[in-house]
Amino acid sequence: MGNRVGHAVVRPSPLPSGTADATRARTGLAAALALMVLGLVVPPLIGWRVDPSGHAALANAGWHPRIGPGTAPAVLLGLAAIRWAPALFARLRWRDALALAYVAAVGWLVALATVDGSAGIGRILARPDEYLPTARHVGDIGAMLRGFVAHIPADAVDSWPTHVAGHPPGALLFFVLLDRLGLGGGLAAGLVVVAIAASIPVAVLLALRELGAEPLARRAAPMLVFGPSAIWLAVSADAVFAAVVAWALCALARATNTRGTAWSARGFALLAGLLFGYCAFLSYGLPLAGVLGIAVLLVARTARPLVWVVVGAVAVVIAFAAAGFDWFAAYPVLRERYYAGIASERPAGYWVWGDLAALCFSAGPALGSSLALAGSRVVRKQVEASARVVVALVASASAAILLADLSFMSKAEVERIWLPFVPWLLLGTALIPARWRRGVLAVQVVLALGVQTLLTTRW
Repeated sequence: MGNRVGHAVVRPSPLPSGTADATRARTGLAAALALMVLGLVVPPLIGWRVDPSGHAALANAGWHPRIGPGTAPAVLLGLAAIRWAPALFARLRWRDALALAYVAAVGWLVALATVDGSAGIGRILARPDEYLPTARHVGDIGAMLRGFVAHIPADAVDSWPTHVAGHPPGALLFFVLLDRLGLGGGLAAGLVVVAIAASIPVAVLLALRELGAEPLARRAAPMLVFGPSAIWLAVSADAVFAAVVAWALCALARATNTRGTAWSARGFALLAGLLFGYCAFLSYGLPLAGVLGIAVLLVARTARPLVWVVVGAVAVVIAFAAAGFDWFAAYPVLRERYYAGIASERPAGYWVWGDLAALCFSAGPALGSSLALAGSRVVRKQVEASARVVVALVASASAAILLADLSFMSKAEVERIWLPFVPWLLLGTALIPARWRRGVLAVQVVLALGVQTLLTTRW
């Protein structure tokens, strides 16, 4: 039987696996690798000072080869993924495949992080410029929200540290909640972040199944679980942002499905709206997740959930406004602080393409294969029914990245800032011909192991 998408029944058709797609996959992979190399070598070759931080221009990294407790488990897990993951995700029962995705993601995240020992999980979250130290000192949440904008300028009395000032208060509130629950230590908070980050592949897989693309979900699963993005997901609050986006889109996809009652669909649509709304208060750039939401509605060929999504999102905006935080007043103040600081020393002429090279470090060079395969179908205007879902989601995620890049509000650091879009950008890897899929996965795993064991990243 076919998979339901709205009122229509879509019967998966065989995916092309011929020479043309193999060539596109290899070409895209090579192009991504070339962009990564250019991003690294061009600045020092021509004496271009693109980042005053002192780290490598891309991935905020420095040379630091090391072996730690997580090295052997990470290598073994990576080898096991290359050997068995594609076949396991293809043949396991759906619930077992989801369980495997979560457990494997936890293992991969923890193994990579603990290359630096147990401190590798919580040390970064506990740095003075992160949310957690500030969260420990928040007494009156209402007063914090009412005075939030006044503390954004760098020269303000008791100015917020960098990351707190650079985001709406929703991110800080998450860590305040952890602290109030007794999870305010670096390691404890880090383990919570890992547990949340590991749910991202599950949410993406569920969303694809709701949209009638389970076969493609199974093919993409290994790329969603095993890859270099885990290096930043394990230690960054942006992993939480990525999870909220993923579950918002999953809830929206469920709301478009015709099975269940009308009230069930409205409930999922409302949940999606609440999550989308909260995204806007986690990061000023996350309203761009709405581009992905539009893609979900388009591939499902329905606008029925839209009203309830809007209700949920507006409710979050009203709640924050009633509590004293004005998003629209805060953003211009943040922009002023951003360009008065390090952003003024990062040349746009480099970062407009250097950001894309940095993205390839966290998404992995498989991003090139994904974009090449999805893009070829858009250019040829020949998208087979079975590929329509992933092509639309890859295209919408690419559009969101393009908008973010051209805003010049993300010059550098996008290896973590753009994590919410990475899994959706990688969905096109499901279109890689079967005999090349394991090789591309190997490249992803090797890059992750190489970056984590040879470099020390700021995040």
